[in-house]
Amino acid sequence: MKNYTHVSLTALFTMALLGCQPTSSSVQKKPELVINNSQDAIISQQLAQKALNSNAAYDIVESLTVEVGPRLAGTDKDIMAVDWAMEKLWLMGFDKVYKESVQVPAWSRGHASASIIAPYDQPLVITALGGSVATPIKGIQAPIVRFDSLEELTLASPGRIEGKIVFIDHKTERHKDGNGYGVTVGGRSKGAVEAAKKGAVAIVIRSIGTNHDRMAHTGMMRYEEDVPKIPAAAMSIPDAELINDMLKRDPNIVMSLNMTSENLGIATSYNVIAEVTGSSKPDEIVLIGAHLDSWDEGTGAIDDGAGVAIVTAAAKLIQDLPQKPARTVRVVLYAAEEVGLVGGKAYAAQHADELDKHYIAAESDFGAGPIYQIDFNVAPSSFSQAQHQVSAMTLFGVALGTNDASGGPDVSMMPGLGVPVASLKQDGTDYFDYHHTPNDTLDKIDPKALAQNVAAYVQFAYMMAQSEIDLRPLASSK
Repeated sequence: MKNYTHVSLTALFTMALLGCQPTSSSVQKKPELVINNSQDAIISQQLAQKALNSNAAYDIVESLTVEVGPRLAGTDKDIMAVDWAMEKLWLMGFDKVYKESVQVPAWSRGHASASIIAPYDQPLVITALGGSVATPIKGIQAPIVRFDSLEELTLASPGRIEGKIVFIDHKTERHKDGNGYGVTVGGRSKGAVEAAKKGAVAIVIRSIGTNHDRMAHTGMMRYEEDVPKIPAAAMSIPDAELINDMLKRDPNIVMSLNMTSENLGIATSYNVIAEVTGSSKPDEIVLIGAHLDSWDEGTGAIDDGAGVAIVTAAAKLIQDLPQKPARTVRVVLYAAEEVGLVGGKAYAAQHADELDKHYIAAESDFGAGPIYQIDFNVAPSSFSQAQHQVSAMTLFGVALGTNDASGGPDVSMMPGLGVPVASLKQDGTDYFDYHHTPNDTLDKIDPKALAQNVAAYVQFAYMMAQSEIDLRPLASSK
C-alpha cells in the first residue's frame, strides 16, 4: 500500500524533462515495516516454530480421512465424524469439549450416468449436484442446448430451451486466490432454476474446476418454490470439451441421462467445539474454525480435513502453554457447510447473546496450500494496529494485506453481526483441481505446507487472544 505525499503532475512532468527523479522531499517512500517484538510476539514466534517442526496436523487429517473418510451431512458417516472429533479433542486435552445440535438436510447421491446417443455414441463421466432430484426411472433422452454462462441462459428465449437438456459450458479460470470459482459457481447453484423456468427437462454443467482429469466436480445446487425441479448434474471437463467438438460437427446432439438421487428430509448433526480457557478474559473469544462435513466423492482431505487439522493443531499448541493467553481460544468444527453453511448459521443464532464477546473469528477452508497473506475486517481506525499486532507473521512468509476480509464461509455472516474477522489467505492455485471430486484425498496434502498453515494460525490466534486493541467499529462496540 503506497503512501506518497502529493506531487503535482506539472512538477513530475518538469522533472521528467530535466531528467530528474522526485526527491525525498517531494515523495515519501513507504515506511519500513516495524515488527512487533513484544514478549507476546516472541512467544508467538516460538509457537510458530514448534508448528513448523511438528507433524501433528498431518496426523489429524490422516486420522480423519482414514478412520472416517467421506462424511456427507445427514449421513451415518457424518455422525461418525462428530464422534471422531469429540474423542480426538478430549484426548488432546482441551479445557472444554462439547457439541451443539444442528438440523441439516439429508440427501442421497444414488447413481448417475449419461451418454451421448446421437449423432455419436459416447459415454460421459457425470455426478449429481447436491440436492438434485432424480430423473424418471427410464431416464431422460433429449437434445442438448449449449450456453457459455448462466447469464446467457438467463437471456435466452424459452423457445430454444423447452424440452431440452441445458448444457452450461462456463470455464473456471485458475487463480491463486480462487476467484475464478466465484465467476462460474452461479451456473451450478442457480442454473437448474433458470433452465426450468424456460421448460428445460434437465441441466448438466461443465464442472466448476480447473483440472483436466476425467472426474466430475459435485457441489450444492438450489431449487425455488413454484419452479419445477429438474435433475442437475456436472460432467467432467474433458467430456465438456468432447461435446464442444461434437457440436462443431453437428448441432443436433442428443443426451441420455439417468440419476437416482433422493432428498431424505432433515437429520440432526452437530457443531463440535473445543476451548482453551482464557486466563484473564475467559468470556472473550477468539474463534478459529473449519468444517467437519465433506462431500462423498473423495475422502474430504483438502475440503475440509486440512482445515480441521490446521485449527485444531494450532489450538493444541496454545493449550499446552504454561501460561494461557488472556482470551479463550475456541475451535469450532462446523456441521454441514457444504450444503449451505448450515452449521455456521446455526452457530451465529445459538450464540447470538455472546457475539459481542467474540473478539475476532477466522476459518480455514481452502485446502492446504501455504498461507501467503493475512487480511482483516476490523474498524478502519484499528486496522494498522491489528496489522502491527500480528506483524511477526511476516517472519514466516505471511504478508500483511487488506481490511476487506470475509473470514471464511462459516464466519462470513459475522461481520454483518458486528464481529471482526480475518482471512489467512492460502495459495489455492491447484485447489479447484481436486475440490468436490474423488481426487480429494490425503496424498494431495504437503505436510510441510500444512505445518506452515498451523504456524500462521497459532501466531494469529495467540496474538489476538493477547491483544489490547479495540477491533470493533464504534457503532458495534458494546
